[in-house]
Amino acid sequence: MRKTIAVLALSLLAANVWAAVSPEEAAKLGTTLTPVGAEKAGNADGSIPAWTGGIPKNAGAVDSKGFLADPFANEKPLFVITAATVDKYKDKLSDGQVAMFKRYPETYKIPVYPSHRTVNLPPDIYESIKRSALNVKAINDGNGLENFTGNRYYAFPIPKNGVEVLWNHITRYHGGNLRRIITQATPQTNGSYTPIRFEEEVAVPQAIPDIDPAKAANVLSYFKQSVTAPARLAGNVLLVHETLDQVKEPRLAWIYNAGQRRVRRAPQVSYDGPGTASDGLRTTDNFDMFSGAPDRYDWKLVGKKEMYIPYNSYKLDSPSLKYDDIIKAGHINQDLTRYELHRVWEVVGTVKPSERHIYAKRHMYIDEDSWQVALVDHYDGRGQLWRVAEGHSQFYYDHQVPAYTVETLYDLIAGRYIALGMKNEEKSSFVFGFAAKAADYTPAALRAEGVR
Repeated sequence: MRKTIAVLALSLLAANVWAAVSPEEAAKLGTTLTPVGAEKAGNADGSIPAWTGGIPKNAGAVDSKGFLADPFANEKPLFVITAATVDKYKDKLSDGQVAMFKRYPETYKIPVYPSHRTVNLPPDIYESIKRSALNVKAINDGNGLENFTGNRYYAFPIPKNGVEVLWNHITRYHGGNLRRIITQATPQTNGSYTPIRFEEEVAVPQAIPDIDPAKAANVLSYFKQSVTAPARLAGNVLLVHETLDQVKEPRLAWIYNAGQRRVRRAPQVSYDGPGTASDGLRTTDNFDMFSGAPDRYDWKLVGKKEMYIPYNSYKLDSPSLKYDDIIKAGHINQDLTRYELHRVWEVVGTVKPSERHIYAKRHMYIDEDSWQVALVDHYDGRGQLWRVAEGHSQFYYDHQVPAYTVETLYDLIAGRYIALGMKNEEKSSFVFGFAAKAADYTPAALRAEGVR
């Protein structure tokens, strides 16, 4: 009898952990919480302001290429953290940020500006978030989602554990269908680099009118990436069908190799497989700060804290900059960066005993207002801090979309880094809401994408 009661208690506990929230809890969204689940109130001393709806769609001018004016261009840093002063601020920095000061004491700095809670989303996305809160449940030990239907965004706006926080990053709003031209750099220790240019598309099933609902039931998004420079890589195309439950149905990926003129399945495009043209400096799941399946890790929710994170990075996205202005030896040009004090969710992922990954631990910090991962410290199998990721974000106020300006991943041991997402010298900024067709995201369509 006691054994039966114990099993029943554990079953109820497990059901509670993975259950959707009650109507009473969901009612906090838009009242004491913002519509996405952040704390509406500011902090005690006012250094983090209250959320009052974000900034308006006309917060600044938009140029002919779609680049946004910096709404805070006239602001000066409140202070600049340097190697000489880092100990004073280390309680609001990640271990990785502190390590960057030790690795590059003469050049690494963190300019801290006034905090602005700029993020807001379209009304229909807020409706989706409320629906998610009431209906979505995690299944398969947290690796899949149940009742995640319609406009599928922000699965757990009121999270109860670490994997639910991570799911909010994975399922966040990207503006519907997104097209972009971006540049990646993997500088040598002296700062020299060869730009890698990508043309990318992300399309979501709910914004593809002719999609087969049955085939897309377990698909979160479709991703296509064409390499257009340098010449030795031009013409290679990657296609990914990003599945929701990758334990049930692993991510599907194909590569068109321009040299061979063949389309092949690409199972290596997952987990710690090498990132495209990354010179071994990032894994596949480092893309978008973290992407793919969460199943190889146990995710512990530590709680919330206040931290200095990259934010409102409009200056770093200026079309007046050249990539040479940004890419420097050791790290990007920190004079162009902007950090603000914000509340973040702190989550630690530890590789399960039954699994393997080159990162034995990932210490993540996720912005409460956007659910974007802002910082990640990566540890190797010896427990040594290895790579430090910073997501320099901006809010595309004209389309109400939070996104990354540049993602950086610093290898503390090699003294090299990768910077992904720059578009300063490109012909356009992000294009949101383009018309997508189901046929564009099939293996048969890859050959037509090749440019060589």
